[in-house]
Amino acid sequence: MLHFELVTPARLVRSEDVYMVVVPGSEGEFGVLEGHAPLMSTIKDGVLKVYRTESGAPDEIVVAGGFAEVGANGLTVLAEHVEG
Repeated sequence: MLHFELVTPARLVRSEDVYMVVVPGSEGEFGVLEGHAPLMSTIKDGVLKVYRTESGAPDEIVVAGGFAEVGANGLTVLAEHVEG
């Protein structure tokens, strides 16, 4: 499983183990699975798609701006704003 955290300047929105996250990167969408190579990317306004299981429908979270970082601890998305 991939450890995923979604953070805004105000709060920790989510911290959970998931199957995959699709991130709206500024250069295009990209998917992150467990074991992904280290990566840092800016994100554009769009929808994060969080897949809890391989075959399940994703949770969709609207985000505005920020950064995504993939490292040894998993995926961290630092969003300027999250809807809801």
